[in-house]
Amino acid sequence: MANTIHVDVVSAEESIFSGEAKFVALPGEAGELGIYPRHTPLITRIRPGAVRIETADGGEEFVFVAGGILEVQPNTVTVLSDTAIRGKDLDEEKARGAKQAAEEALKNAKSDIDIAMAQSELAVMAAQIAALRKYRDKK
Repeated sequence: MANTIHVDVVSAEESIFSGEAKFVALPGEAGELGIYPRHTPLITRIRPGAVRIETADGGEEFVFVAGGILEVQPNTVTVLSDTAIRGKDLDEEKARGAKQAAEEALKNAKSDIDIAMAQSELAVMAAQIAALRKYRDKK
């Protein structure tokens, strides 16, 4: 019996992580999800936040995702997200600037669509900053 599971984290632009893992934790729609090898097959949406991958060699990888889709098969976990950023590549200043811009857009929003777009951007930036802090605390 294998005690690892293959994990692929893919953004619209590139493959962000591909490798063997002992455990994966990520923000499911209804709360935090933990996935071990031989997990029951599942497809679900994920919220913006950090994907934590405990690698086969005992290390840890963090990837920020701006939401997306999770597919779990007994030997494979696939995370598909428009935006996925490796923990080490997160830029707190840039994220703070984008969060402030989203807050400003929310204040100046004229229509329901503007408000919804600004709220969505704000949620993504807040999750990115939280993921960044979580990543930094682990170092």
